Amino acid sequence: MTQAAIATALAALEGHRVEIASRRIVDLFADDPGRAQRFRARLDDLVFDYSKHRASGVTLAHLFSLARAARLEAQRDALFRGEAVNLTEGRAAMHMALRDFSGGPAPVGGRDVTADVRAERGRMLAFAEQVREGRIRGATGQRFTDVVNIGIGGSDLGPAMAARALSPFGVGGPHAHFVSNVDGADLADTLKRLDLARTLFVVSSKTFTTQETMTNAASARARVAQALGEAAVGDHFAAVSTKLDLVADFGIQPDRVFGFWDWVGGRYSLWSSIGLALAISIGPANFEEFLRGGADADRHFAEAPMQDNIPVLMGLLGVWYRNAWGYGAHAVIPYDQRLARFPAYLQQLDMESNGKSVTRDGTPVAMATAPVIWGEPGTNGQHAFFQMLHQGTDVIPVDFLVAAQPIEADAHHHDLLFANCLAQSEALMRGRSRAEVEAQLRRQGLPDAEVARLAPHKVFEGDRPSSTFLYRRLDPRTLGRLVALYEHKVFVQSAIWNINAFDQWGVELGKELCSRLAPVVADGAAPLDALDPATAALVAERRALMD
Repeated sequence: MTQAAIATALAALEGHRVEIASRRIVDLFADDPGRAQRFRARLDDLVFDYSKHRASGVTLAHLFSLARAARLEAQRDALFRGEAVNLTEGRAAMHMALRDFSGGPAPVGGRDVTADVRAERGRMLAFAEQVREGRIRGATGQRFTDVVNIGIGGSDLGPAMAARALSPFGVGGPHAHFVSNVDGADLADTLKRLDLARTLFVVSSKTFTTQETMTNAASARARVAQALGEAAVGDHFAAVSTKLDLVADFGIQPDRVFGFWDWVGGRYSLWSSIGLALAISIGPANFEEFLRGGADADRHFAEAPMQDNIPVLMGLLGVWYRNAWGYGAHAVIPYDQRLARFPAYLQQLDMESNGKSVTRDGTPVAMATAPVIWGEPGTNGQHAFFQMLHQGTDVIPVDFLVAAQPIEADAHHHDLLFANCLAQSEALMRGRSRAEVEAQLRRQGLPDAEVARLAPHKVFEGDRPSSTFLYRRLDPRTLGRLVALYEHKVFVQSAIWNINAFDQWGVELGKELCSRLAPVVADGAAPLDALDPATAALVAERRALMD
């Protein structure tokens, strides 16, 4: 297929949007009594319900035509063959190999990396188990009660999200903490609660040069050396890195250094040794279950036909709203407090991957790409930003996530939580018309004048689309499935938009400018004439405030 075929498919999709715009979602249910059962896909106990979308069978047919025009299935197959789909860096994106237990080959550039992955995973999990069992201890001979991961971006967001989500499965292991911000308050607030003699630090940086990570690591090292002595540093630090010389200079022992490969992007690295702090927290067996959940999603994405393929449906519905309807944001609302960091994790996964404005060949993208991803847990969000979701001027599609069974919560709490989740998705879809509002106000005994005054404020437009993920409970395997499904959804959209989802050049310029600015900021006498006028003025103001 060619770009002309994609343009034709997009034009047909736009024409269909005009046709369906006058139809309400509730009308789609009325016209199709089996819609609730047919507009869903399943991966074992995980159900993806997309029936509350402004989409019909005709819509899906147009979206599948678009996917075929973009050669989605061929692009997916190239991904799984380990081809260099990251074109600007000449690399594969074979993070799926990190969670592959099939026994088959995992090719990267024609080479099977299965043995390498298993060996490094075995080393990492053995270390995690030894820490948990107390066979690896601190310099004073005490067991570790806490592990602090020092990283940023993909070296922080993934393991921090998963450790919180799976905290009930960490019984008997050290408590996991995560420091990422170069703001010294992050490290200080974390360490003030901990006994350094019983704390293990994991420094996660592939290059061991990441500015924020190494600044925090140096400060943590100084704290340990001051409290326990310089000789104690080697007993209280491990590293996830490929730069053995820099790690050795830091004082970390070679048998406490764990690596991963350049075909694993940072935001896809949770499945690798970057998950060390998570593995220490929840244990090797639970970490492997998390990996197996990701492998479940890989098989599903690779094998399920498009009409039953959850990442394909997720991605195409996102394209429907982003490109045909012009919706610029997407909310993720987990009805699970332990998934509080899941939206933040998805922000990096989605927006760093697909926040691009040029195609794979470097020409401008002809359509809008990544929407803004955001969200917070329900029910808290209902008392904050849901007002805008229901009655704001922008329509924002929503993903709801909810478990059928709670973990460490009584039935009454979870019944209320579950009911709130379903009520919000129904309210977004159904809305409340002016006639319904007026009838309700009259039943309350209000006079006609008051009804007329209040009615506009109580009307809900409705027709605001949402998906719901329902699963038995949030255990390691379920979380692995969810994370991998969203990874593949991002890939689906990148295939449609013809962009490279696996580089992130957009983060480089700020880093370069910070390297230039940092010495000027630190030296109160440094000249400011090389800076732009606004930046120079702010540095001068800061110097004045420092006096």
